[in-house]
Amino acid sequence: MKSQLIGFLMNFWISFSLALYFHSGEREEKCIIEDIPSDTLVIGNYKVQRWDIHKQDFLESAPGLGMFVTVTTPSAEVLLSKLYGPQGTFSFTSYLSGEHVICLQSNSTRFVAFAGSKLRIHLDIRVGEHFLDESVVQAKDKVNEVNFRLEHLIEQIHHISKEQNYEREREEKFRKTSEETNSNILWWAIVQTLILISIGIWQIKSLRDFFISKKLV
Repeated sequence: MKSQLIGFLMNFWISFSLALYFHSGEREEKCIIEDIPSDTLVIGNYKVQRWDIHKQDFLESAPGLGMFVTVTTPSAEVLLSKLYGPQGTFSFTSYLSGEHVICLQSNSTRFVAFAGSKLRIHLDIRVGEHFLDESVVQAKDKVNEVNFRLEHLIEQIHHISKEQNYEREREEKFRKTSEETNSNILWWAIVQTLILISIGIWQIKSLRDFFISKKLV
C-alpha cells in the first residue's frame, strides 16, 4: 500500500511540467522566459515538425533540420549555446536566481526570402526534476524499490523547499520596493506641500510690500 501511494505521488509530481507547442518561421527565433531559482537543474525536451505544403499538414519529423538552443542568465551571460537535431533533449543548471531566457532557432541555411516553411515546435521543460528511471526501479526488490522512491521523493521535497525560499525572497524584494516607493511618494507630497506654502507666503509678502509702497495701507 505504501509503495503504491509513493508511486502515485511520484507520478503526480513527474507529470507536472511546462509542456506546450508553438509555431515559428523557418529562420525565426522563438524565446520563452523561465523564472528559475539558483542551483536548479532544468531539462528540456523538444520536437520539430515541418509544414508540408502538399499534404497541408505538419510532418511527424523534420529530417535534416537542426535547432540552435541558447540559454541566457539574468545577468545576460550565455549559459548554453548548442546545435541539436530535429528532436532532442537539453539541460543546464542555473547558478543565479531570476529570469532565464531559453531561445530556439532552426539552422536552416535558406535565404530569409525563401525560408517560408512553417515549423511546429513541441517543448516540454521540467524545472528541478531528476527523472525516475522505472527500469531501475523494477529491477530492485520491494524494499529497495520503496527506499529508492523515498529518496527520489525527498529530493523533490528539497526542490519544493528551494522554490518556496526563492518565492519568499522575491516577495521580500517586492515588499521592500513597494515600501521604498510609498516612502518616496510620501516625501514628494511633503516637498510639494512645503513648496506651495512657501509660494503662498512669498505671494502674501509681495502683495503686502506692494500695498505699502503704494501707500494703500
